[in-house]
Amino acid sequence: MDALWSQIVQWLHRVGLHVDAGTAQAVADGAARATQQLDMPGLLALAAALGWASGVRLYAVVFIVGGMGALGWLALPPALAVLQHPAVLMASGFMLVVEFFADKVPWLDSAWDAVHAFIRVPAGALLAAGVFGASDAGMAVAAGLLGGSLSAAALATKMTARAAANTSPEPFSNWGLSFLEDGMVVGVVWLATQHPLAFGLALAVVLLLSALLLVVLFKFLRAVLRRVSSLFSGSAKVA
Repeated sequence: MDALWSQIVQWLHRVGLHVDAGTAQAVADGAARATQQLDMPGLLALAAALGWASGVRLYAVVFIVGGMGALGWLALPPALAVLQHPAVLMASGFMLVVEFFADKVPWLDSAWDAVHAFIRVPAGALLAAGVFGASDAGMAVAAGLLGGSLSAAALATKMTARAAANTSPEPFSNWGLSFLEDGMVVGVVWLATQHPLAFGLALAVVLLLSALLLVVLFKFLRAVLRRVSSLFSGSAKVA
């Protein structure tokens, strides 16, 4: 920001408008404060979006955000710039395709979610913390806690809804939920990067609906937790 303002002052001098150093510095400081205030809602929205969406479609989030950065559609924070690396894009793109089809098969989707239960939450926390990076350790920790909590809430809601849908013999309810999740992840990333305040309101509504859904489908949530527990206890016995 200082370099940009210095260039503007130099241009003003060339056209005959002279600005003294004190005034220039005061204006530059004010512009910097205004920029930080405008950026903060966007950074918080991005952190929350990365956390929540990671609980639903981790690989899609990494690929979409990385692709937006690579195409110049989104200025990624320094700690997240690695997402636009070609190797990361290829790996996340491949896993996105695998997850897209695995998520459409009844019961396989629940098994896939169970395997990824201990991947998505820490990944959501890391991605959210990366929005602020090492330059603001306090905000990074706060964002990590927020991102991990939102990822866990989204994952719990997703797994509970899928457990309920999988009790039906027809696959259409499962497919409908899966395509709805695909669209929601894309919509969440777009809304967070384009309209941060609107995203905040939408996220509050989604969290409220998630809480209501978890209360209504509590018995399915317990079934999911038992399934995940038995899966990992079985793996431990084999080992």
